Amino acid sequence: QRLGPRPLGPLGALSEILASSPIALGAQNVHPEPSGAHTGEISPPMLSSLCEYVIVGHSERRAAGETDEEVKRKIDACLEHGLSPILCVGEDAAQREAGDTDPVVTAQVTSALSGLSADQAARCVLAYEPIWAIGSGSPATPAAANRTMGLALRRCLEDLFGAAAEHVRLLYGGSVTAANIASYMAMPEIDGALVGGASLGPGFADLVRNAAGR
Repeated sequence: QRLGPRPLGPLGALSEILASSPIALGAQNVHPEPSGAHTGEISPPMLSSLCEYVIVGHSERRAAGETDEEVKRKIDACLEHGLSPILCVGEDAAQREAGDTDPVVTAQVTSALSGLSADQAARCVLAYEPIWAIGSGSPATPAAANRTMGLALRRCLEDLFGAAAEHVRLLYGGSVTAANIASYMAMPEIDGALVGGASLGPGFADLVRNAAGR
């Protein structure tokens, strides 16, 4: 149990600012264990009073050695502590060129979400972030992203959870900008975007407005 006032720092400060707004707060990572000798890690209980969402399985974390098994443990820990995981999946350039996009992302989804109940699955968000597109300035086309998200991701969710798959939001991530966001949002399988570099400057406000069609 956390004692004393809400901790300071970016998440603590933002949670205070956003408390009465419709904007939900998320963290970039979480440790799967609630406590223990894990110096420097952030446990689910540390985040549960501050955040609603946690990014899990981001490509940079996977590139640093995070395995599918660790991603699964983090998903389970998030759900156990009332956090909604944003599960990131995606193929690299070699896998894309080999035509392995669908089996790669399907395997990542299955490994991370298998064993969950339909209610638990509905609390998850799934982000398709083709690794070759991240920060490259050459994103997947809206049509290509929509195809992968519909034929691979949504179909995999339907196989796992049946009708509950419709409640899982699908995001696209990878060189999303204010100039191209509207074309992604026009796709039927894309519910939103996971934005990286473009969120770091004042142009992010234009991206949000364009995503909303304003």
